[in-house]
Amino acid sequence: MKRVATNRARTRTNLLGTLAALAVLLPSAAGAQEKITYLFPSLAVLPAFSPFQIAQHKGYYKAEGLDVDFQTGKGGVDVAKQVGAGNAQLGGGIADSVIIVRPNGVPVKAVALLGGHSLVALASHADSSINGPADLKGKIVTTWALQDTNYYALLGALASAKLSKDDVNIQVVGPTNVWKFFAARQADAMVGVPDWLAAAEAAGAKIKIFPTDKFFPSMAQVIIASDEMIAKNPGMIRKFVKATLRGMKDVMDDPAKAAQDFVKAVPSNAERLPEMTRALSLYTSMVYSDQKVMGQMDAEKLAKLQDFYLAEKIIQSKVPVKDLYSDDFVR
Repeated sequence: MKRVATNRARTRTNLLGTLAALAVLLPSAAGAQEKITYLFPSLAVLPAFSPFQIAQHKGYYKAEGLDVDFQTGKGGVDVAKQVGAGNAQLGGGIADSVIIVRPNGVPVKAVALLGGHSLVALASHADSSINGPADLKGKIVTTWALQDTNYYALLGALASAKLSKDDVNIQVVGPTNVWKFFAARQADAMVGVPDWLAAAEAAGAKIKIFPTDKFFPSMAQVIIASDEMIAKNPGMIRKFVKATLRGMKDVMDDPAKAAQDFVKAVPSNAERLPEMTRALSLYTSMVYSDQKVMGQMDAEKLAKLQDFYLAEKIIQSKVPVKDLYSDDFVR
């Protein structure tokens, strides 16, 4: 009986030791999955957000210890305001989002720039005589909205050719009709993102593409964080940026393979795989390339963009450029 009791005691001791070891491991693993909310400025299914969706699908955020909940805001300016108010830990917009809200006291910064070029391009029909902004005089150009990055980029491109909005017939038609009207040849040109360029081509349009940063300091998407979040939880931001840039690199390395991963992440796009592949190819060639450090801000271009926005009275005052961004999270 004594030997049986001793064996039981040893078994119990060994079991307790095993449980103690697990208790050390399990809480740290569970605690590593930090829940955060990220706000997209538009529909999550768009190819514009493929780096995020691919990172989620392939477990890049999870590998960094993040449990990311994607939600949709009402444009980049609204997202910046929501992030500034603490309603989401992080969000997305275009570089101009922080330029617009920061002078109004919204305490946010761009913490990663997703590409060295503009998100926005001018497109004309392949058989047209339009080969840049200077050829738009008297022409019909479609855009999404008047208070939108695409429209501001169009104004900047026109200004580079000494033209104004009054020299062009600008049609504000919403995000779908931007490319639909153009593809149906109801417009001479359109201004928009690679998503819409690929959609126009998929509808049969033969097009010429002119990235707007060839004429104007237009920029790419940014990840936005509040000053408070930067101060209190820089580690989370760094992990999110790292995982997202990893997803962006997947797109850059192989757009066709990335498109397959993207439609797995967003099955509603599965029947449009060729269009998604074309969109991601455009993002790779037009938007993501030419950053010395992936994710790093182009401060000189950001300063010029802010100057233009002030000159156009889109903003009423400027802030120091260093207050608009931080490169601490891409190094």
